[in-house]
Amino acid sequence: MTGDGSFVGPDDVESQVFDWGVLKWMSTPEVTGGERFSAGVVKLEPGKGHERHEHPDSDEILYVVRGEGEQEIAGETRDIAAGDMVFVPEGTMHGTVNTGWEPLILLAVYAPPGPEDVLASLPECEIVPPGELPAAED
Repeated sequence: MTGDGSFVGPDDVESQVFDWGVLKWMSTPEVTGGERFSAGVVKLEPGKGHERHEHPDSDEILYVVRGEGEQEIAGETRDIAAGDMVFVPEGTMHGTVNTGWEPLILLAVYAPPGPEDVLASLPECEIVPPGELPAAED
């Protein structure tokens, strides 16, 4: 990473580890200095997902980089796959499940930033320091 945060690699940021997968927030106000949005890579393990939730003050965009899954937004569920984009308005209940055999990789963007800090504060979140690999699940 450069001193101004313009170039960020996965080893430059911590990992948020949950029983359903891993998140790496590549752009946050703390990482890049950008205040208008946050962006991170989400890896959902096969057959795993996260509970329905909402972000009361942030819109969310999910772009599917690899894999396939189901995305629920406000009670409507659709299949998603590489190349699809999902928009979740602030305050809308939503959830994602990996329905494929390989990891589901998403680019997640919040505007404004903030939900990534909420995730980090959850008791089930394990923080792995920058440069360290999350431990493999048993």
